Amino acid sequence: MAERPTIPFTTPFPAPGEAKYVAESLASGLTSGDGPFTRQATELLEPLVGGGRCLLTTSCTHALEMSALLLDIQPGDEVILPSFTFVSTVNAFVLRGAVPVFVDIRPDTFNLDETLVEAAVTGRTRAIVVVHYGGVGCEMDVIGEVARRHGIAVVEDNAHGLGGRYRGSALGSLGVLATQSFHATKNISCGEGGALVSNDPVLFERAEIIREKGTNRSQFYRGMVDKYRWMDVGSSYLPSDVLAALLVAQLEHFDAIQARRHEIWSAYDRDLADWRAATGSVGQYVPEHCEHPAHVYALLLPTAEDRTAFIEHLAAAGIVAPFHYVPLHDSPVGARLGRVGEGGCEVTGDVSARLVRLPLFAGLGDADLGRVLEAITAFAPSA
Repeated sequence: MAERPTIPFTTPFPAPGEAKYVAESLASGLTSGDGPFTRQATELLEPLVGGGRCLLTTSCTHALEMSALLLDIQPGDEVILPSFTFVSTVNAFVLRGAVPVFVDIRPDTFNLDETLVEAAVTGRTRAIVVVHYGGVGCEMDVIGEVARRHGIAVVEDNAHGLGGRYRGSALGSLGVLATQSFHATKNISCGEGGALVSNDPVLFERAEIIREKGTNRSQFYRGMVDKYRWMDVGSSYLPSDVLAALLVAQLEHFDAIQARRHEIWSAYDRDLADWRAATGSVGQYVPEHCEHPAHVYALLLPTAEDRTAFIEHLAAAGIVAPFHYVPLHDSPVGARLGRVGEGGCEVTGDVSARLVRLPLFAGLGDADLGRVLEAITAFAPSA
């Protein structure tokens, strides 16, 4: 019998129109940033994040770096964030000399524990960076109130959350700034890319300058100034219009991509219910007031040893199911440059050791989904 092909954890969705739009961009000669496809992608993106002004960037990492510049983060300033996140979330602020203050996560949503945030605030706190894990919204009412009371900016790392909602509001609209990712692993992808979302008109005007190497070049091309000059600290954060052409095709098929991802997420949640109960495994909790975008289906196995055995079991069946973030607070750089908030990060360590992610992408067919479900339900954790 022929060996069955491996089922990957994720793969980009080949949206109709991608090749056509890329060819059009190349033929036009307008391949640098802020071309026609950049403008079209921006128009498609802004409604999905609640109407905030968007600027496409070369990555979500760069959008986070722009956020740190826009907030004028200085050496010694403190930034509160979860330890359970990708390194880009913290690097953007450490590059400006900030001290990361790592706060623990909730054991159910895997998001920043809103009840621990205020205790981490000091006179040097300049920002709270929330990460909507799996696109499940953090408790923004509580976090936002803490931020308002102390005059602190809130930045949403919304790399997982495009299309998600919190109490009816789009993720990406709940902080003064938000960042998006269009990496190949995300629901909507152009290989590498991101976006900065500004919900403050003054910050948006400055963000345009920072993105264009610190110049007012965008204003010059709109005829607002007769020449462009160096106006601010900045860098080259503007993606090629060729990448924006890919992004346009993806965004045009956003609803179809999301519909299939939700079908798969719901199948996991429904068809694994008995197995989860029998094995003591649990999925990520989605509060009733949150709408997730089916970015991740995460499971917590009973023990770290069970998680390792589970990943090996699926690999033997030709299925890729990876773990996720390694805690930042006890990494070499995190331990040297940051500090841990009151109460430590015990939940972060526990979740990191037991969490695994199941294959989830729009191109996953029913037959392969059935293979995954069959393999999972054949696994029994150690007693």
